[in-house]
Amino acid sequence: MGTRDRIIDAAEQALQEFGLVGATTKRIARQAGCSEALLYKHFPGKEALLLAVLLERLPALGPALVRLRKNVGHGDVAAGLTDFTVTAVEFYTRVAGIASGVLADPSLMAGFRRMLAEIGTGPHTPIRVLAEILAEEQRAGRIDAGLDADAAAAMLMGACFHRANLSFFAEPSDDTRAWAAAIVGTLLRR
Repeated sequence: MGTRDRIIDAAEQALQEFGLVGATTKRIARQAGCSEALLYKHFPGKEALLLAVLLERLPALGPALVRLRKNVGHGDVAAGLTDFTVTAVEFYTRVAGIASGVLADPSLMAGFRRMLAEIGTGPHTPIRVLAEILAEEQRAGRIDAGLDADAAAAMLMGACFHRANLSFFAEPSDDTRAWAAAIVGTLLRR
């Protein structure tokens, strides 16, 4: 494993153990077995390191969306959307600590927003892509043509985000997969 990967792994571990404030670059470098100077050779700032953790280590929504898109027109739409929904809940649950810390620090948030804009992504991206996939399934005749794909995608992602956040305050009373299947079933009801 290369130095960059060790740093990202150490950052993810430090974020889980100490939260955003406690996951200092000094602590991350020490856990990665490198100097802080070497950490900064790989990452220009903490924002870039956080983005690397988000994009490279957390259960990614991108591959789940790619799987959905590959199955447009064939396969079980409900099963594919249910799998995606479970992944989205897992993603939002794992990203909550980073997101809340970034939101609480205006300078970190400003840097993070700039970086997301530069690479053309952000929290809106999976919603837009999911809406495109839903529209493709509509054109394939597998989802009700009357469904507002943009609203449906926003509602599905919003429900995932909400469930993830609620899980920090109370244990869900049902299984995430069963919940996801119920949400998708409601979305696809004709």
